[in-house]
Amino acid sequence: MRIPYPGGDVPAGIGVCTDVVIRAYRTAAGIDLQKLVHEDMKKDFGAYPKNWGRRSPDPNIDHRRVPNLRTFFTRAGASLPVTKRAADYLPGDLVTWDLGSGLTHIGVVVDGGLIVHNIGRGPKREDVLFEWTMTGHYRYPPR
Repeated sequence: MRIPYPGGDVPAGIGVCTDVVIRAYRTAAGIDLQKLVHEDMKKDFGAYPKNWGRRSPDPNIDHRRVPNLRTFFTRAGASLPVTKRAADYLPGDLVTWDLGSGLTHIGVVVDGGLIVHNIGRGPKREDVLFEWTMTGHYRYPPR
């Protein structure tokens, strides 16, 4: 699906987990992850995963892939330790998981360590911080 650039979005009714993050950053902080990820990929495409057979950045989809967001946040200095202590995860932090079978997931930490995410049933606020194998913890912009 082609979406405008910058500031593009898919219709809310068909969003995925990354769209929750993208919309939260645009709404709460005026941060356009579509633009930031695309610009970073143009600078160093080789630093990003090659899971999709792409030979160049695509502003329609790159920011909507969890492995690309993980790479961007790491390159931006926003990576934090993954721990088993809920107190280490502050509101606004991002968490990524491995769901198994090659599936990845991302969500936003909110009050009380709850997560806002979309795992196929639309955006939900749930107690799933330690539900799956955690692969990343990020705070962007770094504080």
